[in-house]
Amino acid sequence: MNILIIGATSAIARSISRLYAVKNAKIFLVARDEPPLQEAAIDLEVRGAKAVGAVLYDAENTSDHSSVINSAVEFLGSIDIALICHGNLPNQEECQANYEKAEAAITVNGLSVISLCTEIVNNLRKERKGTLAIITSVAGERGRQPNFIYGAAKSMVSTYLQGLRGSLLNENIHIIDIRPGLVDSPMTAQLEKGLLWSSPEAIAPTIVKGIGKKKHVIYAPFYWRFIMLAIHMIPEVIFKRIKI
Repeated sequence: MNILIIGATSAIARSISRLYAVKNAKIFLVARDEPPLQEAAIDLEVRGAKAVGAVLYDAENTSDHSSVINSAVEFLGSIDIALICHGNLPNQEECQANYEKAEAAITVNGLSVISLCTEIVNNLRKERKGTLAIITSVAGERGRQPNFIYGAAKSMVSTYLQGLRGSLLNENIHIIDIRPGLVDSPMTAQLEKGLLWSSPEAIAPTIVKGIGKKKHVIYAPFYWRFIMLAIHMIPEVIFKRIKI
């Protein structure tokens, strides 16, 4: 099994990659910072990965995405599963007041993901097989006051993936939208935690199992499917007043 993981040093990616390592997978890691990337590679080798390769990248430098994917293919031979995990959690108030910051947030969380998807799918179509899984968010399902810039980027990616899935229906290529709920990670360190929060380690098995089953959408944990169903049922006249 040949696995490509982009945004490989994120907490969720680290937990997922460890589960593939114990399955003796061959893994190629892509991340922006060299020390944590090398540490992650060594960790996976110790845990049983067949082989681990790594390369640095800049998510916003879309012109370089093609060479990143080529490096992965050169190391892996072919891609069985590609997982995109990168993103950040922007300051909503700053983005709302400053378009440049909003644009930067949407570029990282939305446009750069679509760029990578394009390059990966072009490769998978040559192989006529494979799975592309992307970490989006339940935040993309409705625009909430505290994070609608982030949510808008994630919503864009989810809509893109839905159309992409249909366009590849007859090509043996599977597109998976992974929608975590509230996850306690370095990205959310500044937020107050509560009962609905989960750890990356807790949701990783759900994600790996869902990828294996080639599900269209994976909620992690699973109960967020029902939470979001309830949220969708709230009338807009009420929902617009909710500040959480």
